[in-house]
Amino acid sequence: MTGPDARTDAQEERRNRLRELVTSKGFVRTADLADRFGVSVMTVHRDLDALQAQGWLRKVRGGASCLPSTQFHGSAGERLTTMVQAKQLLARAAAEELAPGRVVMIDDSTTCLNLVRHLSDHTPITAISNSLPVISALAHEPGVALIALGGTYFPAYDAFMGAHTAHSVEAFRADVLFMSTTAVTGGRCYHMSPETVQVKRAMMAAASRRVLIIDHTKFANQGLYALAPLTDFDLVLVDDAAPAAEVRRLRDSGVALRTVPGAPGALRPHGTS
Repeated sequence: MTGPDARTDAQEERRNRLRELVTSKGFVRTADLADRFGVSVMTVHRDLDALQAQGWLRKVRGGASCLPSTQFHGSAGERLTTMVQAKQLLARAAAEELAPGRVVMIDDSTTCLNLVRHLSDHTPITAISNSLPVISALAHEPGVALIALGGTYFPAYDAFMGAHTAHSVEAFRADVLFMSTTAVTGGRCYHMSPETVQVKRAMMAAASRRVLIIDHTKFANQGLYALAPLTDFDLVLVDDAAPAAEVRRLRDSGVALRTVPGAPGALRPHGTS
């Protein structure tokens, strides 16, 4: 194959290999990437710009780092396979917040994706989301009026993120927001992507009631960008494998926290939401 199609295929293959290299090493210098792939430094910069825009890595001075994306956050596919039963039970408990006629906002987390199956029991209902799996699942659901939040598509999250998405959120008002987070440290939510924080803050501002759904692994994870204290949520749902001392401390600090029984799962260090 020759011509534009061949160049496009070669570019895609190079970017995939570049992404895998940065993910495996954690940090790679721009000059080393140019030498490795036999392209100019400017070409590498364009590749990194494209991969950063998709949420796969972060450009830093002199190179690229995977720290804010795949290494700690996990791709959407990886997150779908972690803490599955716990997320299903938490979503079932969260469904008690649903009612016919309500406007619900659902974030891009795989935890809240499980809530989609419960919406049909509470129609008519309006759903607003930036998550492509949520949008796809509800596109043809009878009784669900679907509003899809646009913006820049981030394959790593399988969702629309960034300033345009956050701005589009401001056009709506939801009765209740369902969201999750990557990490909980010191009673505060953290994420590894500033674009994620930007969108979730806009969602929180647009909702009359805010429900945070977290499994116990969030307490062992780390995040770089602070989102909000747990006291900013009207309800926090967590499985009963959460550390008892942490649950008591959060309740004592004024967090409206409810534990959901029967949600098993081993503690995992890998950040998922």
